[in-house]
Amino acid sequence: MSTTDTRRGSATLGSGQAIWLVAEREIGSKLRSKAFVISTAILFIGALAIVMWGGFQAASNTGTPVAVTADAQQYVSGAQGLDVTDVADRAEAESLVTSGDVDAAIVADTSSPVGFTVIAESDAPTQLLLQLSQLPPVELLQPDDVNAALGYIAAIGFGVVFLFAASMFGGTIAQSVVEEKQTRVVELLISAIPVRSLLAGKVIGNTVLAMGQILILAAIAIIGLTVTDQTALLQGLGGPIAWFAVFFLFGFILLASLFAAAASMVSRMEDVGSTTTPLTMLIMAPYFLVIFFNDNPLVLGIMSYVPFSAPVGMPMRIFLGQAQWWEPLLSLAILIATCIVAIVVGARIYENSLLRMGGRVKLSEALAG
Repeated sequence: MSTTDTRRGSATLGSGQAIWLVAEREIGSKLRSKAFVISTAILFIGALAIVMWGGFQAASNTGTPVAVTADAQQYVSGAQGLDVTDVADRAEAESLVTSGDVDAAIVADTSSPVGFTVIAESDAPTQLLLQLSQLPPVELLQPDDVNAALGYIAAIGFGVVFLFAASMFGGTIAQSVVEEKQTRVVELLISAIPVRSLLAGKVIGNTVLAMGQILILAAIAIIGLTVTDQTALLQGLGGPIAWFAVFFLFGFILLASLFAAAASMVSRMEDVGSTTTPLTMLIMAPYFLVIFFNDNPLVLGIMSYVPFSAPVGMPMRIFLGQAQWWEPLLSLAILIATCIVAIVVGARIYENSLLRMGGRVKLSEALAG
């Protein structure tokens, strides 16, 4: 194909029209794919089931195990839904709390305005406090800012959503690029559409689909928590979920550009893994880090400023209350700057490699053109 033909075809469409045409093509092809529709439906149904199950499980779990000293029996006689274990004194009660046999202990306390005190390990059972007629003073043997179980659930949620969406759409973009090269459809496409517009359309189309999934998942979480009356948890997750959506938008654009560029360096589907594996590892790393180090402030702090892990690390720190007000803004600025650099580099690799058939194009050659 001659340069003159390419320029003549490119002139038939404006840049914006060309980008939107490719984006529409990407969106339409995904929505017509049964595999994509089924996997997305399973994802939504699974997310809704988990949220609803957690809510109803919390609502139905009324038998809170507590240890009660003899001189504090009068304070729990009217409380419902308690699995009471009688103990002789405060020392025995603390022992049961430490061993995990009970969630909390209720002991008489003459210095307390209500006559008793609740003793817990790392957090006081909210359900128990609500069951008591008055809120007594709470002593934590091992104080913790955030419930560890909720922190772990939040870590899994942010990590899984980022891993699933980025890997699925990143892999789809890579396969689409190689398939177009292998069948030489790309030669027909760039006769009417500039190469950079083709790349931009692919990135934008898949970004629209990925963000659509994220917003629907957020809506499912909000509806599920509201229906199951978990308003306290909803208030705590609202801000982090909003920040996650913002960080995910720019993080996905960064990864999508690099996936398209990496795939353009090969001409056969069986070779696509050789250039996209490093990107896949970058996607998997935040998931494992946030799962294993969700309670490590140092690791989360580093993750929140590294562009590839910031979409998971920063929302997690916001949820845990570890981030200052300015930190998300600084992290987002770093991510956007990195995103711009990735788009420029990715576009150069894509443009220089797209029409080169045969063996794998070396990165140095793709950058040099």
